[in-house]
Amino acid sequence: MIWCVILLNVLSGFIICSADINKEKALRLMRETPLIDGHNDLPWQMRQLFNNELEKMDLNTLEKTHTNIPKIKAGRLSAQFWAAYVPCESQYKDAVMKTVEQIDVVHRLCHLYPNDLMFATSSDDILSAFKQNKTASLIGVEGGHSIDSSLGTLRMFYNLGVRYLTLTHSCNTPWADNWLVDTGKDTSENNGLSDFGKELIREMNRLGMLIDLAHVSEKVMNLVLELSIAPVIFSHSSAYEVCKSKRNVPDDVLKKVALKKGIVMVNFYNDYVTCQKTANLSNVADHFDHIKKVAGHEIIGFGGDYDGVSRVPEGLEDVSKYPDLVAELLRRGWTDTEVKAALGDNLLRVFREVEKVSMLTSCFSITKHCHYFIHYFSLLIFEVRDSMTAIKPYEVPIPYADVVNPCRTMYGYPPQDNAGSMISLGLHLLLLTLLLHGTILQLF
Repeated sequence: MIWCVILLNVLSGFIICSADINKEKALRLMRETPLIDGHNDLPWQMRQLFNNELEKMDLNTLEKTHTNIPKIKAGRLSAQFWAAYVPCESQYKDAVMKTVEQIDVVHRLCHLYPNDLMFATSSDDILSAFKQNKTASLIGVEGGHSIDSSLGTLRMFYNLGVRYLTLTHSCNTPWADNWLVDTGKDTSENNGLSDFGKELIREMNRLGMLIDLAHVSEKVMNLVLELSIAPVIFSHSSAYEVCKSKRNVPDDVLKKVALKKGIVMVNFYNDYVTCQKTANLSNVADHFDHIKKVAGHEIIGFGGDYDGVSRVPEGLEDVSKYPDLVAELLRRGWTDTEVKAALGDNLLRVFREVEKVSMLTSCFSITKHCHYFIHYFSLLIFEVRDSMTAIKPYEVPIPYADVVNPCRTMYGYPPQDNAGSMISLGLHLLLLTLLLHGTILQLF
């Protein structure tokens, strides 16, 4: 019995020592390579808790969220894409205004906490913030409904610092289908992407804006992977084969992302980790392992979805816990190179590629046809965004019939585009007149 107790103590000490070694190694790797997370909804919490009145809270002491400055420091979070999110209920109403307010929140957070947060818009900015021991703060707009089917709005968002657009959230836009289509809870309205949606992909390539495929239908995933000349991202999605939620990425798509040299940033939401209400850190690591096995370590990243979900795994309760997940990957045999790739090297590579494009500028004047030709040369190392400045912005608006609603005016559209709607309105007025006329006659 005494020998059994001694043996158990020795084994326990060995396990603790091994865990400490992995944690220490994790922290060392995180000092050498920036941890970049693809999605955090802290700005939405600012809306929900304080109605965006940031003076009412202190990010150093805030305890109602997964994210605050001490937790950021403990988690070695070097760069964060903050989500500028507004609900689908705002579509066709005040989505653009509400989204601009969320973009403003990110700017103001960086202004209020300049010693800890640094506003960033490029891959170089991420590295600069890392050297200064600050968290690079980038913006991703979560949901295509936020641009109200306007490429002008998309371009202005870019000018305000937005560096990715999630094409849909949990509703269709007039030009793209969302993931609920694949569950049967929504119907396809665009056969994946409309013609306008395809032009939007080209415009995002031209701008140098990351295309985010989290929340889209599988058909949209495949269409965009064919259309885009730049790598794409899944800012907060996991592996479908590990948890069969339609918010996750199927194996065949993972392989296409690898061919496109894109990235899938693993989500920590329990429902997408285990497809159950409960999950743990090890379950999240299973997604990392699966993606690596299917498509290689070069496409993996972190996309915690903190402050945007109601349930997170045991062991990953908030943003301070990233080092524990990194230590788990090391325990599972991940090499330093593989860990550094997942931490930030993969995202930095993708970001740089999105800031690049082929040197075939001579055919840029034939935008649509050349786009497909350039696709086959998109792996060439030339500045994409900067080279594409020769291409003029796409200016044809979405057809009015695709977006007509009581909150939208028709200014700018030629009369023929409105003919159908005007005829329809005329018929409705005629029927109403006849109905009223009949009612009046009955009174007499």
